[in-house]
Amino acid sequence: MTVEASPTAASGETACGFVALIGAPNVGKSTLVNALVGSKVTIVSRKVQTTRALIRGIVIEDNAQIILVDTPGIFSPKRRLDRAMVSTAWSGAHDADLVCVLLDAKAGIDEEADAILNKLATVAHPKILVLNKIDLIPREKLLVLAQAANERMKFESTFMISALSGDGVADLRKMLARMVPPGPFHYPEDQMSDAPLRHLAAEITREKIYRHLHQELPYQSTVETDSWTERKDKSVRIEQTIFVERESQRKIVLGKGGATIKSIGAHSRKEIAEIVGVPVHLFLFVKVRENWGDDPDRYREMGLEFPKE
Repeated sequence: MTVEASPTAASGETACGFVALIGAPNVGKSTLVNALVGSKVTIVSRKVQTTRALIRGIVIEDNAQIILVDTPGIFSPKRRLDRAMVSTAWSGAHDADLVCVLLDAKAGIDEEADAILNKLATVAHPKILVLNKIDLIPREKLLVLAQAANERMKFESTFMISALSGDGVADLRKMLARMVPPGPFHYPEDQMSDAPLRHLAAEITREKIYRHLHQELPYQSTVETDSWTERKDKSVRIEQTIFVERESQRKIVLGKGGATIKSIGAHSRKEIAEIVGVPVHLFLFVKVRENWGDDPDRYREMGLEFPKE
């Protein structure tokens, strides 16, 4: 698809807007945010429902600043935490200037996608259809899927991409730059994400926990960055606590002789250091916090609204 230059780029005026990414779990929203920004700002995991809050990536394209709202995957909520995440996802769609609707090209319009398309009728903002993972199915099937989705509702444009390989991402970025409204930038040009580094570091460690223990540890685990100290030698000392709900889970995270938590810490430290650009000294602790899933303070820390029921 050929995308013309933004009118704001030609005139020298700036544009800025919020773009919400809406889709089912594991459709590739976090991978797309990272591909659009060109750096890792959200965690990507094989385990669904890993994006708990509206973590924004910030993209500069031509004279436009695109603020990406990576919403939690929309699914049928069962627990209180599930309900909080789904509520946050839809509020992100209603508050944004544009909505990118992501569909897994291989899954097509399955039950989850069907429910999302039905509810999107209540969102008044312009919408862009993004078919992701196009490398997994034949082109003729892609065209049939694109037609079926466009018959369901009005999309301003349809893009076929592979967020993982980057295929089609540049064209999507240019279109988003054309569509965000005129106005001044909300963030400094060199800022990729408004997620504080402390929060981002906690997200990275949480991802490493899932990578190591994705079948052994349930979702009832969270990571908090307790301290972030910049030392005289320019390095950073970070202390984090991993909270689980039961003692049996604490033992799983620690591993035999502390081997598991050492491995988690090593991988997390390496990635945090790459992002902050200085040496990192990371210290991890594991504590049991029973029923944290029912604690309103924990939800506020994650940027979620605590569901009353």
